Amino acid sequence: MDSIVISCFDLTGNMVMPWAEAGYPCYCVDVRHPSGESREGNIIRVGADMRDWLPPFRPITFAAFFPPCTDVAVSGARWFRDKGLLALCRALGLFYASIRLAEWTRAPYLIENPVSTISTYWRKPDFTFNPCDYAGYPGGENDTYTKKTCLWTGGGFVMPPPKRLEPVQGSRMHLLPPSPERANLRSATPMGFARAVFEANCPDWRSA
Repeated sequence: MDSIVISCFDLTGNMVMPWAEAGYPCYCVDVRHPSGESREGNIIRVGADMRDWLPPFRPITFAAFFPPCTDVAVSGARWFRDKGLLALCRALGLFYASIRLAEWTRAPYLIENPVSTISTYWRKPDFTFNPCDYAGYPGGENDTYTKKTCLWTGGGFVMPPPKRLEPVQGSRMHLLPPSPERANLRSATPMGFARAVFEANCPDWRSA
């Protein structure tokens, strides 16, 4: 496969798994990965700051970005004043870096965040969804919960049609116990949604 997929601020690799299974080399960039590159099948984990990283010189079929939301999500608004302007500036800077690289790729892309102040500082999201909206796709059997998520998209991104399963857990994000992995679990891409995005935006899948 000549073209690649990139996903930045991506620890789990959930978003790129369907692409990797279809044969696309997928680069998951996150400072929490070990420094350098490590490969498992078609998933290449890159331990780097995405602001200092350039994709390989190959066509890019799809791009996804999950910039940290802690300092802009409205769920944490009561702590904004205590965090100060520096935290806000850093969060907005990472979001802006995502926009810049996304548009540079000229590929279909999404930038994901929960409901946040990005809508105030930039523009309203193009789409919103809950994981349960896509739980009917392969791999989505554990996604029957709510977590309103916003997407800013471009490059010809196609929002997939929902295959909703009624939520049985409500917003399970609030039920996660405190732990070092809580933030990672909260931000992990639902697998049903990842599959839906793949089916709607993969050229080979659409033409099959």
